[in-house]
Amino acid sequence: MKLFHSINDFQSTKKTILTLGTFDGVHIGHKKILERITQNTENGKYESLVLTFFPHPRMVLQEKSEIRLLNTIDEKIKLLEATGIENLVVHPFNESFSRLTAEEFVRTILVEKFQIQKIIIGHDHRFGRNRTANIDDLIAFGIEYGFEVEQISAEEIQDVSVSSTKIRKALNEGNMALANEYLGYSYFLNGKVVKGKQLGRTIGFPTANIHIEEDYKLIPKIGVYVVRAVVNNETVFGMMNIGFNPTVNGEKQTIEVHLFNFDKDIYDQKIEVSLLHYIREEQKFGSIDALKAQLRQDQADSLAFIGSSLKNQTA
Repeated sequence: MKLFHSINDFQSTKKTILTLGTFDGVHIGHKKILERITQNTENGKYESLVLTFFPHPRMVLQEKSEIRLLNTIDEKIKLLEATGIENLVVHPFNESFSRLTAEEFVRTILVEKFQIQKIIIGHDHRFGRNRTANIDDLIAFGIEYGFEVEQISAEEIQDVSVSSTKIRKALNEGNMALANEYLGYSYFLNGKVVKGKQLGRTIGFPTANIHIEEDYKLIPKIGVYVVRAVVNNETVFGMMNIGFNPTVNGEKQTIEVHLFNFDKDIYDQKIEVSLLHYIREEQKFGSIDALKAQLRQDQADSLAFIGSSLKNQTA
């Protein structure tokens, strides 16, 4: 996949079949569109192209927006590359770009810059200044400028209108089954392992304290999760706590992972953690012994879930 960091950087000798949007999560609805794009370019006559934006438009246009995103920009690029798209343009979104009218956007960018042959979009796509243009306007532009428009209906996306907003809601509620079903993969966090208070090792449950640099990344509901981690290309299962560690009077939110049957030093290393299942809410226990007893139960519950999931995969 060729990656371009601006619309102006894009170059191609072929006409393009394209789609555009924020693609936060690169979920199953997005993948329906992306699959259609690659199907349309299989003969090699045209090139597939995805146009997306960073920062997210709401971060720029809504002054007090506290939107949290499903993917960091690096995660989104990696997920889009896996779909087989040939060209990805990540364009810097700013206020001047947002003021382009729908026709200016179509004429100067889609037609003149991208040499559009066909655009494939979702059922609810809106574009142009103040997002005033819709599918009917796009079809009219297609007739005027000589390109095709194909719309993916909500019915084609497994009879449900999947959206990044619905996935964010599920994650904020700890509903991992629904979130992961809509995503088409397990929601994941990427970060660096940093030193914490190292209390876990004193009670038999050493943890990797994960720092996520991008403050716009959505951190799911506080609580305990079953997880699958990738460290140095090695896959390890474990359990993770997102929260404040109230039993030991923690003052700030942390993300701590206890990996099963793993005792390597991974400080300062990058780790990717996929959230498989929400076990329980964070609690304050009356004693360290009560906390240890609950952690043993959490581990048993985690191993039971992992065993059941692996059994279902091989059935």
